[in-house]
Formats: sequence, C-alpha cells, structure tokens
Amino acid sequence: MTGYGEASVDVSGVHYFVEIRSLNNKYLKTSIRLPESVQSLEAELEARVREKIHRGTVTLTASISDETASAAYDINKKALARYVEQLRDVDLAGTAPDLAALLSLPGVLQPPGDSEGRLDAAKTALMPLLDRAIEGLQAMRQREGRTLVADLRQHHAFIQERLGSISERAPQVVEDYQRRLRTRIDSLLKDAGVKVETVDLVREIAAYAERTDIAEEINRLRGHLHQFDELLASSESRPLGRTLDFLAQEMLREANTIASKSPDAQVSRAAIEIKGAIDRIKEQAANVE
Repeated sequence: MTGYGEASVDVSGVHYFVEIRSLNNKYLKTSIRLPESVQSLEAELEARVREKIHRGTVTLTASISDETASAAYDINKKALARYVEQLRDVDLAGTAPDLAALLSLPGVLQPPGDSEGRLDAAKTALMPLLDRAIEGLQAMRQREGRTLVADLRQHHAFIQERLGSISERAPQVVEDYQRRLRTRIDSLLKDAGVKVETVDLVREIAAYAERTDIAEEINRLRGHLHQFDELLASSESRPLGRTLDFLAQEMLREANTIASKSPDAQVSRAAIEIKGAIDRIKEQAANVE
C-alpha cells in the first residue's frame, strides 16, 4: 500500500527531519538513507520500521542540519603545516597554493569533537520523529485500505451471487442429462424393438451425477467466502494481507474444480466469472497489509 509521512524538530539549533514513503509490494523491502554521521543508527531505525510495517517497499530518509558553531570541522594544524612544508620543496612557478584544495587533503579537516554525544542526541531526536512519520504514513495507508475493503466487498458479493446461481442450477443439470439420455435411447432403439432396462439407465445416470457432482466444492467455496467476510470485518490490528491472498488461492482452486467438473454451459460461464473476480481479489490482496 502507498503512503507518506514526515516529521521534524529543532533541538538546540540542530534541525532533524525524517521522511518515510511506501509503495505496493507483496513483501517488506526497506531502504534507509542517513547522513554519514549517523550511519550507525541504521539497524535501529530499520528495526523500528519493521515493528510497525509488514508489507511494502519502504524508503526512510533522514537529514540533520546543524546551524551551531559546534558543527564546524576542526583543522588539523600539524597535518596542514606538513602539506605546506612539502609544497615549499615543489616548484610551483610562483603560483600560490589553493587554500580550498589544501583543506580537502586527507587528514586536514577533522570531524567536530564529542561525536558520541552527537550520535546520542541524534538518536534521541530521530526515533520519536520516525514514530510520528510512521503514524502519518499509516493514516494514509488506512484511508487507502478503506477503499480497498469496499472494492473487495463488491467482488465478494459478486462471487456469492454467481455461486448462488450455480447452486440452483446444479440439480437441474442431472435432470437435463436424464431427459436427454432417455430421448436419445428411445430414438435409437425405437425401430429395433429393444428395451433398455431401467436399472441400467439409473446406473448410467447415477454415474453421471457422481462425476459432475459439485456440491462439495460449492460448500467449500461458501465456507471460504464466509471466512473472507469475517477477515474484512475483523477489528484486529494484525496484518491480514497474506491471509487474504492465501484464502483467494483456495477460492480459485474450488472455482477451477467447479468449472472442470460441470459440463453445463451456464455453470461454466458463472464459474469463469467467479474466477475473474477472484483474480481481482488476489491483485488487491497483494496490496493489503
């Protein structure tokens, strides 16, 4: 599911900002982008994300802007003096050394002191910000979720309606077969003067009824639909997306069996329509957390 959240705070002249985005994904995939000075916090931030988000491609971005004097890097005077001393031995043809180039040489600029204290301050600020950003993201995902649930309910109602028509038609299929079989036999044997024993006719009809019996599949599909409805109405906070996806697979299995066992055109048509609705459910369930 898609979502976006952000949060920021200013602490003692330091501005902290956290942004989190999510896109549809069947599994959870995270991408953490942090300033170099707080890279060591990546594992803790990712763990917090995984506690609260279970599906989606999630991108977390954090930035830190320090406007205080303490943010300035320290100049390693001994290293700089050593570079200047070496440059004196090089013929620069009267060209003065570029100060910016000197400062960019390895070891000249050193990070501000008390890096551990800065890291602790960043952690103290970023963790609550992440929680607030996730709350904003979840609120957006919940709004999208309500739309998805409404769509899933429409597919659920459609499947129920088509399954009801199949259930009504199923007994008539055997009766139609019996009538056609009697008519065909009577037509073939009319001139031959031969009679077919009733027991043989009943045995053939019974075998046909057993081959085409879809009552068990209808009942199982109804059970899956009932469970599906319970999941949609559930007030539990646990993730339901994978359960819905698995249930849709089981529903599709029953619909396939109904379509393959019944030779009736009306039943086959309704089964195909049910399969189409289940496929759309599977597509939506892949986006549901």
